[in-house]
Amino acid sequence: MSVDLLNKIINEVENRINTTEITPDVENTGEVFYLWDGVAKVSGLRNVAYNEVVEFESGAKWMALNLEEHFVWVVILNGFEKIKEWEKAKATGKTVSVPVGKELIGRVVDALWNPIDGLGEIKTKETYPVERVATGVMARKSVHEPLQTGIKAVDALVPIGRGQRELIIGDRQTGKTQVAIDAILNQKGQGVTCVYVAVGQKEGKVARIVEELKKRGAMDYTIVVTASASEPAAMQYLAPYAGCAMAEYFMFNSEHSLIIYDDLSKQANAYREMSLLLRRPPWREAYPWDVFFLHSRLLERASKLNDKLWAGSMTALPVIETQAGDLSAYIPTNVISITDGQIFLDSDLFNAGQKPAINVGNSVSRVWGSAQIKAMKKVAGTLKLDLAQFRELEAFSQFASDLDASTKAKLDRGAKMMQLLKQNVYAPVVVEKQVCAIYAGAKGFLDNIETSKVWEFEQNLYDALDTDTSIVEAINKSKKLEDDTVSALEETIKKTVELSK
Repeated sequence: MSVDLLNKIINEVENRINTTEITPDVENTGEVFYLWDGVAKVSGLRNVAYNEVVEFESGAKWMALNLEEHFVWVVILNGFEKIKEWEKAKATGKTVSVPVGKELIGRVVDALWNPIDGLGEIKTKETYPVERVATGVMARKSVHEPLQTGIKAVDALVPIGRGQRELIIGDRQTGKTQVAIDAILNQKGQGVTCVYVAVGQKEGKVARIVEELKKRGAMDYTIVVTASASEPAAMQYLAPYAGCAMAEYFMFNSEHSLIIYDDLSKQANAYREMSLLLRRPPWREAYPWDVFFLHSRLLERASKLNDKLWAGSMTALPVIETQAGDLSAYIPTNVISITDGQIFLDSDLFNAGQKPAINVGNSVSRVWGSAQIKAMKKVAGTLKLDLAQFRELEAFSQFASDLDASTKAKLDRGAKMMQLLKQNVYAPVVVEKQVCAIYAGAKGFLDNIETSKVWEFEQNLYDALDTDTSIVEAINKSKKLEDDTVSALEETIKKTVELSK
């Protein structure tokens, strides 16, 4: 063989070697060596990240939570019944993410974004990670836009603004969920997309809520995320974060969203269960030491963005269940310290027929008048103080045999105002009508009618305002109570009082 031919062959081989792409697929794999009660230990996953999704040969999906030196603890998301010890596991390189977008509106999904409403597959264009660092201080704007709930006692006494975090807290069966649902119903036509997250609830209860929302047209702007009581603890832990990511999409796209977490007590219980199974050391009430961070990193994501970031907002209404009205328990005190106020629902008031059973003394909104229109601020300015004084006088009068005329008058007006603040379920009232009704009570127009007739007066007043819409339209336009509007309103109230006697 000639030298030239040999060189030619060598060059050809070298060219082939140089142009050959050698990129072997390197997979981060391991195997299960411990499996128990929704958690597993996996060895060999050296480069796995916190919150990374781990897939098993059987198709099950798990989430890495404890990263130790020689093995990784993972918790079940789905498919626990399929997994066996010594099964191969593979790190996907992806943290837990959820699809987001307007395609989700009107749908019911689980924490892993699987549709459970029987309406077929959901196709979205974007995904957001379930965990995200909250928006920084300089990217935010102070809360200044009201978010009306349609509940007189809330909008007048503990107003909520867009971007606020207002806690709904109370014992079991005191109407916490109802307050949240009425707030969703009142967002119809307001340009607010709602996300209702049900954590640890009965599936039947969630189904009833969805049916009520459908019946009243609220599913046209609502997403429901559910991790029922029968779901694994990891799903109940994950559901609020998944719902938060879905609500954030609208905030980051210059829109407004409202998210309900119902409730975070059950999420904390699920996290405690997971942590104990993962051998994390228990702390107060057997919760892990980072349970505060569990809720703070979730609730801090609610915000009102500044104008440079297109002024979107996400408002959060977390729900917490107390035991025998104990606000000093671990989880209630944690969430109270994180939020911008709380609506406290009292079981005694509820049993006495005051619904919604809002305890004025223990309820507060830290943004107060910033989240009210000027008309409401004017008529409800001293209402909270007046009702607090009424509650004290009422308690005192139970032990007094003789009361002076002034005290009797205050008790009578207070009782009528409490009657005026009662409201039926699924019946939100527009803020302009609320202003008119509260004005009538606060200015003493109801002093001459019986307390039992207050409800009838209120309905007659709303009918009169629907017949002559000029008063409501004037308040809606200016957001104030102008002198001519006050004159027309007082005339309407006087006629309605005569009609209701």
